[in-house]
Amino acid sequence: MVQTPLKPLTLDAFLAMPETKPASEFVDNQITQKPMPQGKHSTVQGDLGSAVNAVFKLKRIARAYPELRCTFGERSIVPDLAIFKWERIPRDPDGSVANAFKLAPDWTVEILSPDQSQTKVVRNILHCLENGTEMGWLIDPEERSVFVYFADRPVAIFEQPFAQIPVPKFAEAFELTVGELFGWLDG
Repeated sequence: MVQTPLKPLTLDAFLAMPETKPASEFVDNQITQKPMPQGKHSTVQGDLGSAVNAVFKLKRIARAYPELRCTFGERSIVPDLAIFKWERIPRDPDGSVANAFKLAPDWTVEILSPDQSQTKVVRNILHCLENGTEMGWLIDPEERSVFVYFADRPVAIFEQPFAQIPVPKFAEAFELTVGELFGWLDG
């Protein structure tokens, strides 16, 4: 759902508004509410976030955050998973994780929902890449495919169950095939 305000809305004014459920995003001076996640989306999001954190969190290499508001480059978006290198996680003066993340994730993951515009999701991934993100994944549970957006080369699609899905350089210890990813939907 797109909400067009009567007068132009600023990013600061949007950020001052109450949060919505599901989350709303601010792109090109428009507010768009994300669709409510359904079963396949939630399964992939939860299991992928847990798998990434199992490999990187204890070693303080990176951390995956589900539905985290990221505000940068005049947009405020909420990727399904935002993965940050440990040293880039914003911190409060006491060292705890900050509430506001005013930077692009190092790795962004979007999971396509049935009623979601693929074009809008791709625009958010490209915006992330333009602002320093190393890699973006667009996961389509219905098609059982993963589009991988690289910062330095053309997009690639992965559909074969045995295909290893590329990860950013900092995440090379994380290995996942297309079959393993979508196998979570069968369990």
